[in-house]
Amino acid sequence: MEDKRMIVGLGEALWDVLPEGKKLGGAPANFAYHTGQFGLDTLAVSALGEDRLGDETIAAIEEQGLNYMMPRVPYPTGTVQVTLDDEGIPAYDIKENVAWDNIPFTDEMKAVAQNCRAVCFGSLAQRNVVSRETIKKFLSTTPDDCMKIFDINLRQNFYTKEVIDDSLHLCNVLKINDEELVVIGRMFGYPGLDMQDKCWLLLGKYNLDILVLTCGVNGSYVFTPGSMSFYETPKVEVADTVGAGDSFTGTFCACILKGKSVADAHRIAVDASAFVCTQKGAMPKLPDTILNA
Repeated sequence: MEDKRMIVGLGEALWDVLPEGKKLGGAPANFAYHTGQFGLDTLAVSALGEDRLGDETIAAIEEQGLNYMMPRVPYPTGTVQVTLDDEGIPAYDIKENVAWDNIPFTDEMKAVAQNCRAVCFGSLAQRNVVSRETIKKFLSTTPDDCMKIFDINLRQNFYTKEVIDDSLHLCNVLKINDEELVVIGRMFGYPGLDMQDKCWLLLGKYNLDILVLTCGVNGSYVFTPGSMSFYETPKVEVADTVGAGDSFTGTFCACILKGKSVADAHRIAVDASAFVCTQKGAMPKLPDTILNA
């Protein structure tokens, strides 16, 4: 029997204001979009302002065919000023006290949490107490077998040791990149360890099922208790890297839920994120060679 429970991206809904114009962004919508490409039932959960940009968000989400639960709140819809360097690597200026900082935990949301098969959340959407409490309530309401992915996503100064420690206790899958791992190593007092040792330590300390470490052009690792896989990053012509990490997470999650081995899910996720790097924007359609791998 097919499992029809929801896969949820929970957190910030925002517009990336790029040099060439604005694009719908935010990890939850990106994650839900990519996971959904594999035929799973997905939902992007956030909050929007009672403003024109909120209306535009709904239109853009519906155009992508995404399901969403985004109550309107009396704060502006989120925006991020994105500047790209010569290599297409983005820098972000994230506006504060916006709608996604104030996601209410509604009865509808509670019902989704109770019927949730996987949820992806980050640290950015926990910078404000309202959304932080909603995320905690959502996670604590999910079934025991729910895959809870903490895609750490350190941005600017919008994180604290306490939020990260709490989130690590609430998740069973951690996704982190090499730069974030350095920050976490310093924050938790083990800066001397090498990268792999830090990952094994986090896996054991927080009793994680899976830890995914992405290292940009230097490949990626997936650790599970007793095993590790490594894949090199394919060399591609990069258009921009916006959303590449979310496509990796969404693809990896979808493949695991569809019963693939960790190593196969890892390989397909690498291919998906490499493809997204060759396309403009965070939500390109993945080719069938990846979707049917």
